Amino acid sequence: MAAIQAKKFRIVVAIIALPVIYVAELQLIILYLRINYYMEDIKQTLKQQIIDSLNLQGMKPEEIDDNAPLFGEGLGLDSIDSLELMVLLERNYGIKIEDAREGRKILTSVQTMADHIQQHKKA
Repeated sequence: MAAIQAKKFRIVVAIIALPVIYVAELQLIILYLRINYYMEDIKQTLKQQIIDSLNLQGMKPEEIDDNAPLFGEGLGLDSIDSLELMVLLERNYGIKIEDAREGRKILTSVQTMADHIQQHKKA
């Protein structure tokens, strides 16, 4: 009899705990989607800011690949453009780049810029 009671108890606990597990999983999924949406929003905004800041006439944000190099063979930017991008980051996101090596890493692509913005944006 005690074994049956224990089994019933485990079943009741499992039934009660099951929605809690699903809610936790659902919350994780929602968090992931929010972060992903936020990153996409940052990248689209950043692309438009790059176009506006560098006066890239006739270019649309969807023409800029997130992972394409901004300098050289990618978008074809130069060192003067890198200064403009650093001003853009400071003015729009409160991010100041002091070190040239760090700047090269951050300004590699739209994706690397967005990653840095997400990690360091000042409220």
